[in-house]
Formats: sequence, C-alpha cells, structure tokens
Amino acid sequence: MKYFKTVLLGLCLGTALFSQAQVPTKPLAWEDVIGWKRITAQTISDNGKWVACQMEPWRGDASVTLYNDLGAEKASFASAEGASFSASSNFMLVTLKPSVAVVDSLKLKKTKEDKMPMNKLVIYHLVSDKKEVIDSVRTFKLSESADWIAYQRGSKADSALYVRSLDGTKMDSLPAVTDFGFAKKSNVLYFVKSESDKNDKEALVSLHTFVPEKGKSLLFEGKGVLKKMAFDENGSKLAFLYCAHKDSTFKGYSLYVSEKMEKARLIADKKNNAFPAGWVLSENESLQFSRNSSRLFFGTSPEPKQKDTTVLAENRPNVHIWNWDEDTQYTQQDYDRAKDLKKTYTAVYNFASKQVFQLATADIPDLKLADEGNASWALLYSTKAYDKERMWTGDSRVDMYRVNLDTGVRDVIKSGVNASMQLSPKGSFAYWYNAPDSSWYTYDMAARKEYRLSTPENFTAWDEDNDVPDYPAAHGVAGWTTDDKQVLIYDRYDIWQFDPRATKEPVNLTVNGRKEMITYRLVKLDKEERDISLNKRQILIGFNEKSKGYGYYRAQFSKAAVPSMLMAGNYMLKSPLKAKKSDAVLYTVETFQQYPDLHLSDLDFAKSVKLTNGVAQQDGFNWGTAELVHWISLDGRPLEGVVYKPADFDPAKKYPMIVNFYERNAETLYGYRMPEPHRSTIDYHYYTSNGYLVFNPDVRYKDGYPGESCYNSIMPGISALIAQGYVDEKAIGAQGHSWGGYQVAYLATRTNLFAAIESGAPVVNMFSAYGGIRWGTGLNRSFQYEHGQSRIGGTPWQKPLNYMENSPLFTMDKVQTPILIMHNDNDGHVPWYQGIEYFVALKRLQKPAWLLNYTGEVHWPMRMANRIDFQKRMFQFFDHYLRNQPMPDWMKEGVPAVERDFELGY
Repeated sequence: MKYFKTVLLGLCLGTALFSQAQVPTKPLAWEDVIGWKRITAQTISDNGKWVACQMEPWRGDASVTLYNDLGAEKASFASAEGASFSASSNFMLVTLKPSVAVVDSLKLKKTKEDKMPMNKLVIYHLVSDKKEVIDSVRTFKLSESADWIAYQRGSKADSALYVRSLDGTKMDSLPAVTDFGFAKKSNVLYFVKSESDKNDKEALVSLHTFVPEKGKSLLFEGKGVLKKMAFDENGSKLAFLYCAHKDSTFKGYSLYVSEKMEKARLIADKKNNAFPAGWVLSENESLQFSRNSSRLFFGTSPEPKQKDTTVLAENRPNVHIWNWDEDTQYTQQDYDRAKDLKKTYTAVYNFASKQVFQLATADIPDLKLADEGNASWALLYSTKAYDKERMWTGDSRVDMYRVNLDTGVRDVIKSGVNASMQLSPKGSFAYWYNAPDSSWYTYDMAARKEYRLSTPENFTAWDEDNDVPDYPAAHGVAGWTTDDKQVLIYDRYDIWQFDPRATKEPVNLTVNGRKEMITYRLVKLDKEERDISLNKRQILIGFNEKSKGYGYYRAQFSKAAVPSMLMAGNYMLKSPLKAKKSDAVLYTVETFQQYPDLHLSDLDFAKSVKLTNGVAQQDGFNWGTAELVHWISLDGRPLEGVVYKPADFDPAKKYPMIVNFYERNAETLYGYRMPEPHRSTIDYHYYTSNGYLVFNPDVRYKDGYPGESCYNSIMPGISALIAQGYVDEKAIGAQGHSWGGYQVAYLATRTNLFAAIESGAPVVNMFSAYGGIRWGTGLNRSFQYEHGQSRIGGTPWQKPLNYMENSPLFTMDKVQTPILIMHNDNDGHVPWYQGIEYFVALKRLQKPAWLLNYTGEVHWPMRMANRIDFQKRMFQFFDHYLRNQPMPDWMKEGVPAVERDFELGY
C-alpha cells in the first residue's frame, strides 16, 4: 500500500485540539447537535485501495464520500447511502435518495405514495472516474463474485428485471419478474416469472436461472406459488418451495431442488413418512444448504389450524385465560403468539442417501449446526422442562442432545445444564461454561465423553466484578484452533489455551494481561475465518484497566509470549475492519475531545492515513475535557468515575454540575460521546459546552441493598469533587434513566444535596414492580429482583424489609428536591404505572414535580421529534434550578390537554 503521508496519532490529537483553541468559540445549540454528522457506515474494497464512508446528521440527509488509499477524497454524493464495492474493486455502487426536506414537503401536500420520487443508483467507475446514474431504481442486487448487477425500476407494476455488467457493455432484460437473487460465489442468477392468462384465474409461475453471456434455463413451472429460493454457495444447486393452488385452496408446500441447472425434482412433501403425522413443510423457515452442498436444511411444522368460519366474530367470546400451572406466563405466550404460530422445526435432506430426517421436534425444538452444516453431528436442545422456573430465575436450564445428520439418530448429552452449549467449528466437540461450579467443559461428539477443562482452582473463568445475586458469567471463548485441536478461552485479562480432552494443563498465551491489568481480546479480521491458525499472526485489542486507554497488539499463538504492542495510548480503539484481499485496515481513534475519524493503515499500524475530518465540526464551539477521578465509598471500597469539565475550565470558579450514572462507566473515559439528542440521558458535550460539569461515577452494589449501595458510592464521590473547590454545591443536579432513574429517585429520599433531579422510567415501588410485566417481552419482572439487576436476592415475602427500604415511595415525604419524571405509556421494560405512582405521591405531598409522557413511545422516546423535545425540556428544567434561568411556561403553568396540539410551552 502506498501512503501520501504519515499521521502520528499523538500529533494528530494535539494539532486538532490546538487548532480549536485558536478561534473564538461558542456553546453548542440544539440545532448544532441535531445536525451533528456521525459515521453510520464504512466499507473498504477487497483490494484495500478504496474506502467509502457514510455520514449522517440526526435529522437530515446522509452523504457518502469516496477516498483512495492515499487519503485523497475522490468523490462525494449528497443524499446518499448504502455504498458497496464490486468483487473486482473496480466499481462502487451508491443509492441516491430523495432529500428529507423534499419528502417532508410532499407529505405535507398529501402526495400519494406512487407519486413520490424514487431512489437513483450510481455506478461509479473507480478506474476511469466515470459516474453513471440509473433513475427510479426500486430494488437491486449486486453479485458478490463478479461485476454484475440485477435491478428493477419504477413501480411494482413495472416488473422487468435488468441484468447488466457494471461496465455497461452487456445487458439483458427479463420481463414479468417477481423475485431474483445471485449465488454467493458464482455469477448465477435465479429469477421467478409470474404470467397471468386472461382466461385463467391462476397465474403461471416459473423459475429460471440466468448466467450472463450464456443465457437462461427453465427449471420449473406451474400454477401456484414459489417461495424461499436458495442457492448453494457455488450456484450449482437451487432449492425452493412450491404450493399448487386449485380454486384458491391451500394444498401445502413441496420441496424441490434443481442440480446443474436441470429441471427441478421433488425431494419432499407432506406425504413424507419422516415427518410426524399432520406435519407439513413450512414457508416460515429459509432453506439452507450445507457449505459442501451435501445437505439441505428446511423447516416443517404442524399443519396450520384454520379458523371456524361458520361462527361470526361477535358471537365468539374474547377471553384470555391465565393458568397458574402453565410453564410459560400467559403474557409471554401472547407476546410470542405471532412467532409461535410460525414456529418451525428443522429437517434435513441428504443428497448422497436421498433420505429425509426430521431433526428438531415439538419436544426438542432447537438446533445448532457446526461447520455450516458440513459436520456429522449437530446439537439439539430444549428448555421446555425448565420454562416455569425461568420465570423466577431469569436463567434457562437446558437438556442437550446430539443428532447424527446422516441417520437422524439422537441421544442425550446432558440434562438440566445451566449453560448455553456451543459446537466447535468442525463439530468435534460441544462446549459450555457451567455457572454453578464456574468451570468450562467439553463433550467429544463422536466418543460421547465429557471433559472438565477448568476448575476455580486452576482458572478464574468468571466475572470477578459480579455484584448481582446470581452466578457470575464467564468471559467467553476466543475461538478454536485448526481442526478443533485446542480451544482458546478468556479470563478477565488473558487468552488461555486448553486441550479439549483435558490431557494438558492450560497455557496462558498472552502471559502478562493480569500482571499489567490489560484485557486482551482477539480481533476477528476475516469474517469468514472459522478457526484460529497457530502459525498466523493475530491482532488483539487491549484495554488497560489502570489508564482506561486502548491498544492494538500482535500475537502468534504457537507459543506463550507477551503480545507485541503496535499502538497504544490514552484513547479508545475499536475492532478494525480489514480488506478481504489485502492487509489494509480501517480503524478509528477517539477521546472525549477527538472525533472518531476513519484511519487507513496496514496491520503494523506504524503509519496511517487519516481519511475523514469529522473533528472539523467542533471548530468554533466550546469543547469540554474528561478526567478520571478516584475516591473511597462510604463502605470502604475504592471507586472510579469520570468528571467532564467545561471548555476553558477555571478551577478558581464554581460550576453547576449534573451527576449522571447507571452502574459502571469509568472504562469509557476516552469515549467521544457523539453529540446526540439522546433518548434517555443528557448530552455530555451539550452540557459541558454550555458551562456545566458532568460527573459519571461508578457504583458498587451489595445484595439486598441496591439503593443504599448507590448512596454509599455516589455521595463521597460528589463530596470529593466539592472539596476541590470548583463545584457549586448549591447547583448540583442528578439524572438517570431506568435503573439509573430508580437510583436518582432513591437518592432524592436520602439527601437534599440535589437542587433538581430528572428520573426517567424509574421504579419507585419494588413491591408492585416485582409483580409487574415487562410488556416488551411478556416476561414477569420477578427474576429481576430475585436474581438480576434490582439485586434484592429474594421475594417480597422472604425479604419484605429489603423491598420496603429500597422503594423510594415509602419515604417520599422526605423528598425536598424538584423532580422531573419521564415515563412513556407504552414502556415495555418498566411499567409506566411506576412513573404514575411517583408523580401522584409527589403531587399528594405538594412537592414540585412534572411528568413527561411521550404517548405511544416505549422505554424511551424513539421518534426524533420527541427526543429533541425531551432534551430541550430537561435542559430548561436544570437551567432553571441550577442557574436561576426563568421557569418556562410548561413548568410554570403546564400545557392543558385541550392546548397540547397547539402549544409547546417552551
């Protein structure tokens, strides 16, 4: 790779900050935040010579910019998205969309959908710098293996399919096409035609393949419906479902396959004796070939029940019946109803034996494949025997089985295991972490033998920071080496090599992670790579627990050795994106002050080219800083947090401060925190730009006392900052959402330090919340208190005092702080009646309180207009109480129901 210039990261960061300091600055306004452009997509050509970056404001049009490997901007496209490169790296495709302003204007004019402007498709010739635009493109698909594209234009009534080479020298047009797609690793296209005869109600459907420059082949035709077309990787086989219709009566689907573009043959239908009685092939599961094309996986299900059409709807009772002894709570059944009505069970067809086997069943419904279906064995598992206890534990024990894909024979591996079992890449082993004994296990699929790889004495597999009343989770698996010879497992810091048959002691491959407090994690550069080669150099990302900085490291796992540092410092890194056929990688570097711009480098990271210039958006604005702070909790535990200071911070001045937290976030010290109209939290850049301090402290919890744990953690951290002399102790606010919303609500009952508190989606009554429903899943909330985040560690009848002591509702009379509540009536996580209980209690006590309900919204506002509104009102609320700004009308007088469509009250 050639480089136009070398960018030293430290110099890059320093230069950017210096340039900002030389110009007069102003505070961010909400209009600036709304228009802030963030990188929403990036892609690199297979040869590593081209990069496309998509940037997008929070409200407005995205744009795409093309860069070469010298860092030069070669082209840019306004109102554009979805850039992709061709297989040869000679072309780039970009979709041009109608601008948001134009679309909004037409919607206001009640323009019909079919009169709205359509997308355009740009084919950009990278070598010749030529740009070609195709108008009114409805849909398109790009071949992954050759420089060909297929697309349709105009409305759905215009069903012609155009297939052409990207250089425009070859093109074919295929009429009446309803579906199409390319094979993954060949330039074969399938397409479905539907042609109606005026004298026949049934359309004639036909399935064809098309090979550019060779022509098309008819594989199948009939009067009915074709669905779920699927190629194998090389396009030599094509499978599909077909349902014949006669007088609009559903006759069930049949499974067909075409080999070598010959006429399709039937391989399974509902008459197949491999299926349980009354079962049919399902249209609700995709067809999937094994990677070597020796097997075809498909879905079956009980024949769908038909509604009784002899009874009028108004004559049927409309009742939901909850049964105390059901394995699954009725609300969860109701939430899952649409999904369960389409539930499928995997079966397989073996091409060599021409046999069909039903793999999954109603009792053992779930399947995991290994080696993309190539392996001889697969995992079957079922939670059915444990679904009832899952309502209280939150975990789900499972019964695990192995099934032979060549015979369909299954047998038990292990029952009642509290783990999620996985398969090694080649399928030789199943493996799992058993939480109750904090140990890793494997199971030899062929030999039917279980091995215990680790014990708490020889390997610290678990999360050492776990502070919920449940078994700690493991840190996970990095992967398996070639041919399933070793498994690489993470502890908190290092990567360990284990023999899957436990014949050797584990080896710490990265050596120094725990000693240096660096957490090493493997970066998967090749997304298609299935295993880890011991002889190939690997890239690790490292997180330094002490400094909170990140680094890239090189390692080779043929022996234990300290990883070689490639780059590391006081900044945040994320996993890089590698080109498919070269060592070029895209990566970002960020701090609170440094925008995460894209850099292009090789795998040594010794020199890089900076591509984007998102940091330029900061020019002219006040920009804050981030600083790590330490203190001791009231119960004697060392804690960390981050204080964010305004631009031009003067320690001799006193500043208002917002305390915002959730659990632990000190590790994000160097995160940029993109300016955003957030749905649930304050925007750190907006507040620091406008003269506020922001404090984000960590919290450590004790089972049974989450509220007091919060108090013990937060209050001495605030006191430590006040002692520095720059915090206005009469102008401190607190803000949190969900679990954070609960905690700030609790703090309001324990201290009068805060001048104002915003509490989003809070629980204030743990008794009623325990018996509530998480409507976003249908699950009851009990497990959350017994074993999860709410950290009580028991039921209300086992620990009534803990529920009462941790519920702000029961000490609401002690609140002296003005409270702003945001809780939406369609919240699927926390029942919004909690927000109502909170508001009504404060209103009854005549305490200053406001409740924002963004009607129809979920746990947080999703619509951008609502997110912007929430941010504006929250800032006005804090500005009034912390900086003595005038109280806005919505706080002073409210917005009556009859006025809400006309007045905002800002």
